[in-house]
Amino acid sequence: MNSYQKNKFQKKKNSHELKVCVTPLGGCGEIGKNMTIIENSNDIIVIDAGLMFPKEEMLGIDLIIPDISYLKRNRQRIRGIVLTHGHEDHIGALPYIIPEIDAPIYGTKLTLGLLESKLEEFEIKKPPTLICIKPKDKITLGSFQVEFFRVSHSIADGVGLAIFTNIGIIMHTGDFKVDQTPIDGELIDFHKIAEYSNQGILLLLSDSTNVERSGYSPSEKEVGEHLYNAFAEAKKRIIVTTFASNIHRIKQVIDCAIRYNRKVAITGMSMNRTISMAAKHGYLPNVNNKVMIPFEDVRRHLSKRIVIITTGSQGEPMSALSRMATNSHKHLKIEKDDMVIISARVIPGNESSIANTINNLFRLGAEVVYEKVSEVHVSGHASSEELKLMLNLARPKFFVPVHGEYRHLVHHTKLAQKVGIPENNIFILENGKKLELTKDKARIIGSVSSGMVLVDGKGVGDVGNIVLRDRQHLANDGMVIVLISIHKQSGKLNSPLEIISRGFVYVRGSEELFTKAKLKIEIALNECLSKNNNLPDIKNTVTGILKKFFYEEIERRPMILPLIVEI
Repeated sequence: MNSYQKNKFQKKKNSHELKVCVTPLGGCGEIGKNMTIIENSNDIIVIDAGLMFPKEEMLGIDLIIPDISYLKRNRQRIRGIVLTHGHEDHIGALPYIIPEIDAPIYGTKLTLGLLESKLEEFEIKKPPTLICIKPKDKITLGSFQVEFFRVSHSIADGVGLAIFTNIGIIMHTGDFKVDQTPIDGELIDFHKIAEYSNQGILLLLSDSTNVERSGYSPSEKEVGEHLYNAFAEAKKRIIVTTFASNIHRIKQVIDCAIRYNRKVAITGMSMNRTISMAAKHGYLPNVNNKVMIPFEDVRRHLSKRIVIITTGSQGEPMSALSRMATNSHKHLKIEKDDMVIISARVIPGNESSIANTINNLFRLGAEVVYEKVSEVHVSGHASSEELKLMLNLARPKFFVPVHGEYRHLVHHTKLAQKVGIPENNIFILENGKKLELTKDKARIIGSVSSGMVLVDGKGVGDVGNIVLRDRQHLANDGMVIVLISIHKQSGKLNSPLEIISRGFVYVRGSEELFTKAKLKIEIALNECLSKNNNLPDIKNTVTGILKKFFYEEIERRPMILPLIVEI
């Protein structure tokens, strides 16, 4: 090999080595299900593994997780799963993913504490290796190095990531806001971000959730003031619901209870588990026997001396608050002048269930305090001015907005252009799209398997679009079952047809309609049987006739299920 060939071969080799790809498997074009992979030819690191709550039309679905088929095909290259914080949309998919991917999981103390609580429910045969990190720690994952830096969010122990690759630094903000007065006193680490910026950030991946809000997101401490005011006005019991993972909010509620000489009781399995874990690890120093009482002891105290912290901030049907609102809770009935504080944002898709809960609480005589009437909740995500600050501080060469619906990503790209990042250096990645980076260039080179895996009870991925479509069909139009009994030897009807309707029309009030339908089916059946048609052909004939008949008669399209029995 001559010197020219050697140089050419070396350049080819180097060009192959000096490429890194970034691919979101969730969290782009949607709220929730956050998961991003960073990879080169040898190594893959996974950032977060979250779930998403189903939309209203996804009937019967409990939750949604990312499609990890690409990771399963490349599991031998996965060096670790790195978590930015402990919210469900960032860790909730892990119990379903861990059995498929054997990789160490890195996270802060609270994040891993929340994860361990979740894993206990699932009885996973081979528990993962959990490695606790703290801000400013640096770990090596194959050819990548990951350094963690502190960020402020609506949950304690949130971190951003600086990923050192052989072509430059990729920075991932995680979910963040610029809170100048955080509850735990832990400010976002601007110094570290500036340090990375001085070294040169090749790519910035930044949270886009609140990009449509102008200005700055209020500090969590402002919520405390509104909670104090609400507590001062309360005449009887106070019932507070928030996300179980919002340790800062829970701390403020307990502080308010202490200030107004009230005892605190907890109800709801996830709330109890999370508060116990957070107190054990020192995140809730105000949890002690002087303040806390068992939920069963609530009746022994004056109502004006009680605060109850409960689950149900999203109107979940089986949650403690929803059962209180429908007067079906075993141990607690809402009384007139009880104050219910809903200290949480509405997750898209849950609007109607929360509205129903609030309406029911008002019917029972409660005073309900919620986000639209009082500032008892603030967002944990950066608004537009904070996002500009992050962009200006990081000064990345390339930019990818993440964690938001498509309109959020578009608005974030416009902010990036305003602060001077060239349009050609900004990329909107939809889930599965692969961005290839070199030191000087970036381009989308294709896509990998991605999408939604639906979880229904213990079934993971066994409910697809066809099943969902059938459920929607049944919910919207109902079902008609036709029972047909055929004598095997003679090939004739063995007994009269029977039609059963569910969710379509009231049978007793529609006798004439069903009599006409039976006549139509009998004529068609006699013709089919005389031709010795097989069962599938008979089913298709009956289905077609009834669909046409019902639409012509009442303009409805129920699901038709012919059941044929040969005797």
